[in-house]
Amino acid sequence: MSDSTSEGREHASVQAPYLAGLDLAGRKVVVVGGGSVAQRRLPLLVASGALVEVVTIAATAAVEGMAASGQIQLELRAYQPGDLSGAWYAIACTDDPETNAAIVAEAESQRVFCVRADVARKGTAVTPASMAYDGLTVGVIAGGDHRRSAAIRNAIRDALQTGAVDDHDARSSSYTGVALVGGGPGDPDLITVRGRRLLAHADVVVADRLAPPELLAELAPSVEVIDASKIPYGRSMAQEAINDTLIDRARAGKFVVRLKGGDPYLFGRGFEELLACVEAGVPVTMVPGISSAFAVPAAAGVPITHRGVAHEVVIVSGHVAPGHPQSLTDWSALARLRGTIVLLMGVERIEQFAGALLEGGREPATPVTVVQEGTTRGQRIVRSDLANVAAAVAENGIRPPAIIVFGDVAGIAPGI
Repeated sequence: MSDSTSEGREHASVQAPYLAGLDLAGRKVVVVGGGSVAQRRLPLLVASGALVEVVTIAATAAVEGMAASGQIQLELRAYQPGDLSGAWYAIACTDDPETNAAIVAEAESQRVFCVRADVARKGTAVTPASMAYDGLTVGVIAGGDHRRSAAIRNAIRDALQTGAVDDHDARSSSYTGVALVGGGPGDPDLITVRGRRLLAHADVVVADRLAPPELLAELAPSVEVIDASKIPYGRSMAQEAINDTLIDRARAGKFVVRLKGGDPYLFGRGFEELLACVEAGVPVTMVPGISSAFAVPAAAGVPITHRGVAHEVVIVSGHVAPGHPQSLTDWSALARLRGTIVLLMGVERIEQFAGALLEGGREPATPVTVVQEGTTRGQRIVRSDLANVAAAVAENGIRPPAIIVFGDVAGIAPGI
């Protein structure tokens, strides 16, 4: 490459880059280097359908795994001139600047656009901070300032997910029927990405009282928000009235999000709602949520399993008291377990539940942690033992919603 060509390219590199989408499907792409940079770049190249060849002296386990699964072709050797022959695109991401410079030089001579990972302005292409969202691909280039481009990319993603930027085409065509969405344990940031995206496109939201209220505040003014606890049900059961509301709104052409706390299928009656929609011929999808049974103890510093302490976990509903004819729980069997018991909806009957475990033979000194409004700003934690937990709950004025954890894991690190 002549000096004049080099100078011309250096001058061009300070200009605004031309952003284009490359169709790499079925075309050769060469990546030289097999470290963390390559590991980050390869999945998108593979997803594009490119024929990816990786040349590297050493590769990370993830890169080797992609080769083993047939996603890429891996050659464990040093770069050699001629490796870019027939390539449409290249990435130089070794840890040797001289090698990266040689790769860029070959790419220039072959008229192949090449990204240089260590010094972006020395390459002929730049990898944008990108994201895929509901059929869209968004890329941001900020003159080599990767932190800035990533921040802008993240802001665009957040705007799409929250509905601050309205994707009218997606709203009109891609979203129909009912979506059962788990809102997570309480903190609005703990809803899944897919759940937040569906909320942003909802015409109607039917929300439980345990659904994070901050998520409802993000909705557009045009969205109809229905409090599930206030749906009039007359002679019908409350759940049947909720089912009817979901079906009626969906049949009217509205996209309905049924927003629940935690996970829809863990004591959330979500499967009942799914069956009702299926029977009515209404399209329905289920989006799992982070369950409070796992997340709330974690937020309180309690691991529900821990090596050498607990190898089993039982999650129990406190909706029905021990000994009640409708109870499906064998409390005597639970008392004999050495593992962790996570009790949901049990605060109001804590004395009965603790008594049943004591009667079944569980040690009175068994550690117990009670967490009210876990993962939210109102989180409160009470630590006690099985013999005294009922009194501790009453003394501290603990009220629903709360999670109760019985077992040795509750006493591992009380100071956390």
